[in-house]
Amino acid sequence: MLLRFKVGYSLYPIKNTEEQPKMKFSTILNQILQFLPQSEFEAVIKKFKADRYVKYFKTKSLFVVHLYAQIRKKDSLRDIVCGLEQHQSKWYHLGLEKIKRSTISDANNRVPYLVYESLFYAMLKKCNRLTPNTSFKFKNPLYALDSSIIDLCLSVFDWAKFRRTKGGLKLHCLFDLKTQIPAFNVITTAKEADVKVAKETTLPLIPDSIVTFDRAYIDFSLFQAYQDAKVFFVTRTKENLRFEFLGQHDIPKKKGLQFDQTVQIKNPKQRKKYPGKLRLIGYFDHDTNKTYLFLTNNFKLAAITITQIYKARWQIELFFKWIKQNLKIKTFLGTSKNAVLSQIWVAMIYTLLLAYIKFQTKFSFSILKLARMIQEALFFRQHLIDILGLKSSKPPNIRGSSQLSFC
Repeated sequence: MLLRFKVGYSLYPIKNTEEQPKMKFSTILNQILQFLPQSEFEAVIKKFKADRYVKYFKTKSLFVVHLYAQIRKKDSLRDIVCGLEQHQSKWYHLGLEKIKRSTISDANNRVPYLVYESLFYAMLKKCNRLTPNTSFKFKNPLYALDSSIIDLCLSVFDWAKFRRTKGGLKLHCLFDLKTQIPAFNVITTAKEADVKVAKETTLPLIPDSIVTFDRAYIDFSLFQAYQDAKVFFVTRTKENLRFEFLGQHDIPKKKGLQFDQTVQIKNPKQRKKYPGKLRLIGYFDHDTNKTYLFLTNNFKLAAITITQIYKARWQIELFFKWIKQNLKIKTFLGTSKNAVLSQIWVAMIYTLLLAYIKFQTKFSFSILKLARMIQEALFFRQHLIDILGLKSSKPPNIRGSSQLSFC
């Protein structure tokens, strides 16, 4: 059996004793809900007193509605209620009772988004136990750090003012390049500078981790903070940076490598913030006919590996593109800050659920195809293995393809 978790089912009485008992599975949606860390979810609900004085339509019911809206790409509360009413006979599997637009709206404002934020990290721990294969040979944890703006209409979301006529939030993400899932998220107003958030946020980077980011994060006090934490960074240099040459490393005859130097920051003010040595690597890309200069504090890995690490940073850009195109984080079910943040965190939880299913089942196709299959079969009463077209007796041979692909 590929899936190692409980799947809800019910046994029905049999009139003919000679017949074999028939097993009827719960819906695909209910099977997906079983993958959540249930005990942690209940503990978080109690911690934030989200269900205090609530008789029905509690936090778990609201989460079911949010998850349903994400999977089926619902645009409004009316659309959600109308869709769920068509499957009312299957509500008992989901713990749902009466559903009204006003009830969902009230719950959106009542249940703090911190409940879903905490659930995200509980689900992340569950996903991290499943380590997929990776193209990088080194064992260091590898991350990409970047952000993306989620546009909001200023006339509707006046609390999210970004520019004179625009509103927006910014999703700051630490993306695990080996597991291809977000390892840490911070949601701020769109005005917040990327480097400021990076400096003020304690990221889950253990010693010997490698984090790669673009030039927006170049800050020498941030570099020193990573150096003190024994964390390696890889980035590109800015054109106006000047360095003092300290030494040259031998480079193998690899296509594109131009030089590998040990340098130090030349500007006295900048050097005061980061007095240590840096490694400057020149690489010519024949596809773009451009020379790229990479900056790192890692002197152990090969120069070509450093260039590949920065190239892998593009995966976080693909992740942002994927969630904006395939998750409901552009249109929102409520206008309050709490409702918007709740919806974004549920979207992030859904990405982890998809990753968990893919890791566990060794599903060989893209995460996008997996999402589409679940969307169509959401209320089917079949085993998830059968929906995905997998055989429980013999896992498919997909060596090297367990890494998520968002395209």
